[in-house]
Amino acid sequence: MGFVSRPLVIGGGLLSSLTSAGWFSLFLPIRVEGQKMEIEALWEEVRELSLGNSGKVERLESPPSPLQFLRDFVSQNKPCIISNAIHHWPALSNWSCDSYLVQAMSSFSSDQLISVHLTPNGRADALVPLKENDKSKDASSSSTCSDSLCFASAHVQRMPIHEALSLISSGGNSKQIHSKVVAYAQQQNDCFRSEYSALAPDCDPHIHWATEALGCLPEAVNLWIGNHLSETSFHKDHYENLYAVVTGRKHFLLLPPTDVHRMYIREYPAAQYSYFQETEQFRLELEKPLRYVPWCSVDPYPSLETKDGQMSKFPLYFNGPKPFECTVYPGEILYLPSMWFHHVRQSPDCQGRTIALNYWYDMQFDIKYAYFNFLQSIHHPSIENGKLTKLENEDSESDDFSCS
Repeated sequence: MGFVSRPLVIGGGLLSSLTSAGWFSLFLPIRVEGQKMEIEALWEEVRELSLGNSGKVERLESPPSPLQFLRDFVSQNKPCIISNAIHHWPALSNWSCDSYLVQAMSSFSSDQLISVHLTPNGRADALVPLKENDKSKDASSSSTCSDSLCFASAHVQRMPIHEALSLISSGGNSKQIHSKVVAYAQQQNDCFRSEYSALAPDCDPHIHWATEALGCLPEAVNLWIGNHLSETSFHKDHYENLYAVVTGRKHFLLLPPTDVHRMYIREYPAAQYSYFQETEQFRLELEKPLRYVPWCSVDPYPSLETKDGQMSKFPLYFNGPKPFECTVYPGEILYLPSMWFHHVRQSPDCQGRTIALNYWYDMQFDIKYAYFNFLQSIHHPSIENGKLTKLENEDSESDDFSCS
């Protein structure tokens, strides 16, 4: 069997930039034909190199210096949680109060509207079953489409802030008029600096120690307002992500980039929810023209009815090393390195909401990115029916691997 030998550069440069998070271990010989023991051994090595034997995401009691952040976390592609990171933000006390948010937004513009994503289940940008009568001939006959699942995007509706807050808080409550709708303000696309600019005085425009370490200002700043039903499926982002929780709690499952085979990334037909307010009903339809989105197939929290099937379909995930789990509390920031896979749930505050702000900084498309592409191109013999898509596909218009 053939081997690929990866170059070892001594004296800084390549070697120094790949000494953790599994990148250095990629220098070890690996069989091109895909003997699974080498890949699976890599999963274990990454855990030891990135987070040590404890398997816990490191918590810092105060913000690091730019040098410490760059040296100990960014360069090592290693996540961490920073406590007491945003204690000076007025948002921590102000944003729990509906009247404050409404007044602040109204003072900026009396007709200011925000984008709210509506779904029947809280799972926007996720894989959901596609009913037979929703399938097009092209989608049902495609060999790249995984049977009966599609990548569903939410219905986006613009509304005043007071309506959005009420709708979000009412989600999942059968006594409320909107009980069939789960609302999540998650527009992304730099939405905080556009739709929510009236709230800018309540928080920092960027994370100063991260900005200095990374050598750039954030590409986007996004606001997230959800409830206990709001959930984000496994995905990864091509950004260095600084995720600050203001109210409620965020629960993350994390997997390093080297676990890409365990995600069973496959192409799914894109679909769009439409919501009809008169009947409070949703309709899910495939996009036209038909396009496909590469997405992670694994649901880490399957129902009792689907658990056995999920474990049978995705053994590399369910039988492999457990993902790292962490909870981010109000006043804390999670540093989520680029290309780490993450799944997000949340626990609301007393108002029934979780509010967070995240800063996306451009990642460096350096040697780590090249090695990730190389690793993803290696076939794992346990994966059949639905090949892993190449990373280049994610750089097309369907590449939105970005949501949290």
